Amino acid sequence: ISEVYPKLLKHMHAELTGEASAQSGKIGVSWASSSGEASALLNDNYLAADGIENVIRVLEEIENDKLPDLVFFEGAACTGGCVGGPLTFENTYVARGAVRALMRGCDITHPDERVRTSYLTKYNLLADKHISANSAMRLDDDIVEAMRKEGITKDDIGREGFLKRAWEWKDKYGSRIISQLKKMGSSCDWSRERFTLDEGCSKAVKEVFCKYYDKGLIYRGERIINWCPHCLTSISNAEVEYEDQAGHFWHLRYPLTDGSGWLQLATTRPETLLGDTAVAVNPKDERYKEYIGKTVTLPLVGREIPVVADAYVDMEFGTGVVKITPAHDPNDFEVGVRHNLPIINVMTDDAKIVDDYPKYAGMDRFEARKAIVADLEAGGYLVKIEEHEHNVGTCYRCGTTIEPRVSLQWFVKMADLAKPAIEAVRSGDIKFVPERFDKNYFNWMEDIRDWCISRQLWWGHRIPAFYCDDCGETVVTKEDKAYCPKCGKEMRQDPDTLDTWFSSALWPFSTLGFPEKTADLDYFYPTSTLVTGYDIITFWVSRMIVAGMEHMHKKPFDTVLIHGLVRDSQGRKMSKSLGNGIDPLEVIDQYGADALRFMLASGNSPGNDMRYSDEKVKASRNFANKLWNATRFIMMNLPDDFEVTGNLPEHLELEDKWLVSKLNKLAKEVNDNLEKFELGVAVSKLYDFIWDVYCDWYIELTKPRINAGGKTAESAQTILVWAIIRILKLLHPFMPFIT
Repeated sequence: ISEVYPKLLKHMHAELTGEASAQSGKIGVSWASSSGEASALLNDNYLAADGIENVIRVLEEIENDKLPDLVFFEGAACTGGCVGGPLTFENTYVARGAVRALMRGCDITHPDERVRTSYLTKYNLLADKHISANSAMRLDDDIVEAMRKEGITKDDIGREGFLKRAWEWKDKYGSRIISQLKKMGSSCDWSRERFTLDEGCSKAVKEVFCKYYDKGLIYRGERIINWCPHCLTSISNAEVEYEDQAGHFWHLRYPLTDGSGWLQLATTRPETLLGDTAVAVNPKDERYKEYIGKTVTLPLVGREIPVVADAYVDMEFGTGVVKITPAHDPNDFEVGVRHNLPIINVMTDDAKIVDDYPKYAGMDRFEARKAIVADLEAGGYLVKIEEHEHNVGTCYRCGTTIEPRVSLQWFVKMADLAKPAIEAVRSGDIKFVPERFDKNYFNWMEDIRDWCISRQLWWGHRIPAFYCDDCGETVVTKEDKAYCPKCGKEMRQDPDTLDTWFSSALWPFSTLGFPEKTADLDYFYPTSTLVTGYDIITFWVSRMIVAGMEHMHKKPFDTVLIHGLVRDSQGRKMSKSLGNGIDPLEVIDQYGADALRFMLASGNSPGNDMRYSDEKVKASRNFANKLWNATRFIMMNLPDDFEVTGNLPEHLELEDKWLVSKLNKLAKEVNDNLEKFELGVAVSKLYDFIWDVYCDWYIELTKPRINAGGKTAESAQTILVWAIIRILKLLHPFMPFIT
């Protein structure tokens, strides 16, 4: 204020003495307070004297945090020069949000337009697009299916041939998503559209991978992972969907090798018996203390395996004895590590029994299960079978039952990386809306495991690791080629690609030029609000926060707005198998984009699913018709020489004051609702006001006045126009086309 005040006084003096001109230069006004920073440029135009005084007063009150909820402006605050067009206040009360929008230099032609200001002008919307993990695997499936119809396979055309087809697919179909968004009315800066395999994003991915590797946070090793036998790739824990399935408990007897008896146990997966390398009991279980250290003979296989003591075993569950198969169960793997047990993989990549067991070799795992159970029963090892419903992991992409297996993969150590990300949310620096979703976040982050980031796919960011087949050396580099530091030979690059969420985690800064220090990165990062679904909090949100805190040392955004899923009219999730999906473009062709948008916003509350209803879309279309007809009525009843001044008449009738009061109140409430992300509430208030107050009451009240002619008709016409302009602006974020 101390810097700006003298300039304003000088400028005001020039105006009062007639020395001001339309090219009077620039006056910069800036303000900083606890709520953030903002600025306005009062550019290339003059300020009215009373307007300058009001700007000074508002600046002082903002600085002292004493700005009331409503500010009264006497006359114009300023005209011209602000971002987006003219900025004018009339003789009315203005909400504080509008004043702060003024300080930001936004386009406000009237206080009640502040909803549009807040949600269309105020935010920079960057048009970013990336293929998700789901899409990457689907693309792989789609291309493979197309090749199958041609009678060829991936092996026939090789990696380069496959990637050529993948890029052709992307060029042909990738733009459809953007076209659909545009038709829906998304108003992003499309010149900034980014794709996850763009050169800039690829550069960022290599940079981050190498940084993690150099810090010891990325490693390659044999660990238990989730394997999809259909997609033939590993997937992370976050990508496993669990569902209750009817199954069985098979109670089996394992004979003690010394012939002194049996140990009885139960399993839900008898086919993995082939890979058992121990049985375990709890060291505190008095029933089995005498057996610890002895061995049993594995039924059907004849392999001698030890009885080990491990606290993992629940004494109260089943018989208190469990079979240990380190290669095919994550908990068994950890037991195996603790007791240095052998790891025996009994299945191929497509979940068939390996050749080491000739009787079952080549059988699908479920087919082998039946054969093994029959042989166990014939050998006297099967005690009984119990019905049992249990939680089974499935591939989120294809629904195939996941096969846990030990595999050589790349991993990120997550425990230390997760700590700053947890604190960012716990401290309130990052807020979830609704707040209840932070529990999902904490549950995942506080029990986080190392992240398997390698995928056995050809489409994606290739892992920047190279191997020397002669001397076994490994090199991780940002370069496209590598030569062995020991023998000098060109090295072979790892054939795997990175989990697509690895690159997606970098999205808030990789799209802005990282690792370079660009002007965009400096200006836009950290971003403001992430809007996403609750189903990818673990996939994406958590990993963006981790990456932002680690590489930018700042949170990537301050608010995570969680929306629900759009379900069918019966509340079911839309899917191809049910055939209940909705093509938004077909709905738009039938009812219009505005009707679809309005329906989606109506009744919407953050974090909650909603049901799609054709009847609701029709009702929204009818609302648009109501608005159209109201506007047509106004236009039909305006004289040819009617001039839109934006001002209210000097004399207002009672119904005029009622309408103006209701409209100003509506604007304030809608602004408050939008600030709280209460889109459904805002839409409901707009609907009620437009349909009931404006159309059914006020328009009807003005008809006798218009018919009467004279001053009362002119007054009614002026207020009808004054109100409809503001109504259209308030409604614009929801129905951008008709407005």
